[in-house]
Amino acid sequence: MAALGSCAHPLAKQVIIVFSMANSHFLSRCSADDIQKAAGQLKAGHLVAFPTETVYGLGADATNEEAVKRIYEVKGRPSNHPLIVHVSSINALAIWAEQIPEYAIELARKFWPGPMTLILKRSEVAKDFITGSQDSVGIRVPSDPIALALLTRFESLGGLGVAAPSANRFGQVSPTSSADVTEELGEYLEGADLILDGGRSTVGLESTIVDCTNYIPRILRPGAITRKHIESLLSIKLTQIPTNSLLRVSGGMEKHYSPKAKVLLNAIPRPGQALFALIESETPSGVVRIGAPTNEVEFARDLYWALRETDKRGLTEIIVIPPAGEGLAEAILERLTKSTGGRSK
Repeated sequence: MAALGSCAHPLAKQVIIVFSMANSHFLSRCSADDIQKAAGQLKAGHLVAFPTETVYGLGADATNEEAVKRIYEVKGRPSNHPLIVHVSSINALAIWAEQIPEYAIELARKFWPGPMTLILKRSEVAKDFITGSQDSVGIRVPSDPIALALLTRFESLGGLGVAAPSANRFGQVSPTSSADVTEELGEYLEGADLILDGGRSTVGLESTIVDCTNYIPRILRPGAITRKHIESLLSIKLTQIPTNSLLRVSGGMEKHYSPKAKVLLNAIPRPGQALFALIESETPSGVVRIGAPTNEVEFARDLYWALRETDKRGLTEIIVIPPAGEGLAEAILERLTKSTGGRSK
């Protein structure tokens, strides 16, 4: 593989990976020509995996049915599972949605760009192949500078939005680096597809999903933008997160975010098992410590890395002791519970 700093490198199947050398805050590490090429490939109907602040996404032109179909094929994703449309600004809301409540506009103004997806009544632009044949559509403006540059350039070419689920095989651990994407999807991508490298994702958990199709919002998937953030902005009290929403959304299945290793929560680690916990948790003799984040923000950022690292080391079980509390801790626990298929131990 070429040294970091070369702008393009062909993989085994001529999939191109564009290196940034550093974290996702440095757009200058990825040239304007690289972004232009990726936008052109999207417009031509190809796939582009790109960084966001949450996780890496696998993108396609959201109005191109054949391109979107390839997302489902590459991921092995059920065809009725809706996709989130990524756009460059709040101005695209009226393109993809209608009957937009005022509180949804408030949320977008406050939290976009950022890790929040709004579920809204779909417009005629949002076809069944994007929405899973539902009458709603998910929309997000990511804050990662490479993602925003890509979306802006794509829209300058006439594109309306990029459909982008996480860039991994369906139900498995979401990728937080370009290396994760290559490991997961490299063999499924074609020669004209691209992978953009923006370093490690800074949030590490998928976006908060908020249902805005009713008179009051509901959180369908917790994330870095928490219930308290939303309640404080809107001066309302949200109802409890629904455990069985009628809406199908990304990450909504009972088992998701799952490594090959068995994930066990809050168990006593035994020799031969992996352990991922906050730094204050001790590591018993014979236990393989995978990570020791100092706070819940670091915990969220490193969680998927730790699950992948467990598999890479050939370990069959990982004990995870998540941080307690609400907010981001709630989102961490939700992902971990799904990674166990509902098991607590």
